[in-house]
Amino acid sequence: MPDFPVLGLRIKNPVIVGSGLLTDQERNIRRLLTSGAGAVVTKTIHPSPPQGLEERILRLPVGMLNSTTYSKRSVDYWLRALRSCAAEGLPVIASVHADTPVELGELAREVERTGCRALELGISCLNDETGFGDDDPDRVFAYTAETRSRVALPFSVKVAIGDALEERVRAAIAGGADAITMSDTIPGAAVSPLTGGLELGGTYGYSGAGIKPLVLAAIWRLRKRGFDLPIMGCGGINSGRDVADYLNVGAHVAQVYTALHTDMYDTLKRIVAETDDILSGTAPVTLETVEVTT
Repeated sequence: MPDFPVLGLRIKNPVIVGSGLLTDQERNIRRLLTSGAGAVVTKTIHPSPPQGLEERILRLPVGMLNSTTYSKRSVDYWLRALRSCAAEGLPVIASVHADTPVELGELAREVERTGCRALELGISCLNDETGFGDDDPDRVFAYTAETRSRVALPFSVKVAIGDALEERVRAAIAGGADAITMSDTIPGAAVSPLTGGLELGGTYGYSGAGIKPLVLAAIWRLRKRGFDLPIMGCGGINSGRDVADYLNVGAHVAQVYTALHTDMYDTLKRIVAETDDILSGTAPVTLETVEVTT
C-alpha cells in the first residue's frame, strides 16, 4: 500500500487504532503498532480526570456501550511514554482534553515538547460528567483556537455526528484544526431484561456497527457541501471492506476501535490484511444475490 499522509505523518496503511481503554498504556500501543496499525491514538490524556467513576463496557448484539471517560494515568506517565515513542519515530497520536481551553492549550504544549508529532482533541466525550459533549460550536471553537495558539503541531478535532454538525466542523476549521475525527460515540442505552431498568444505570456512549451508515452519510454530505479538510472516519469498522467504504466516501484514513475488544491483535491484523488486499486489487469480489418473493 502507498503511504497515507495524515496530520503530518506518512503512515504505512490507513488503519488507525482509535482512542480508548485498549490504548491506555504504552505496552499496548507498541504491540498494536507491531501488529500492523498505521498509527495509534492514545486514550485521552487529561490533567484532572474524573475520580471514583466506575468505567464499564456492555457488549451488545451489535456494538458496545461504555461508560468510560479519560485516562486515569498521570500526565507525567504519558509525557514519559510519548517521549519514548517519539524517540523511536513511532506514529503515535496523543489524544488530549482538559476542563478549560487554557488548560488544554497548556497540556498540548507539554505534549508537543515530548517530540510527539500529532494530536487529537478529545473534546466530545459524552460520558463526561459535565454532559457538554461537543454540541456547542462556540465551545468547539474555543478549545480549538486556544490549542492552535499554543502549539504548531498538526491536530484533529474529534466530533460526534448529530445536531449542528456542519457548524461544529466550521468552528473547528475556524479555530485552526488540521483535520477532524468523526465520529465519537453517540448516546445509547440498553434495557436490562431482569430489572427493566437501563443497563449501566443510564445512557452512555454507543459505538460499533450500528453507527457506520450514519457516519458514512455524514462524511459524504460534508464532502458534497465543499468541506475539504482531512477526515479520520470511525465507527463500526470490523473489516477491510469497512475501511474501504470510509475511504470511498471521502475519509483520508479510518479509525478502528470497538471490534478490537474481541481478539485485539488478531482482529487488527486481519483488518489490516483485508484492507491491503482491497486497496491493492487482490481481494476477491463477491456479489450477494437476494431473492425477493411476493
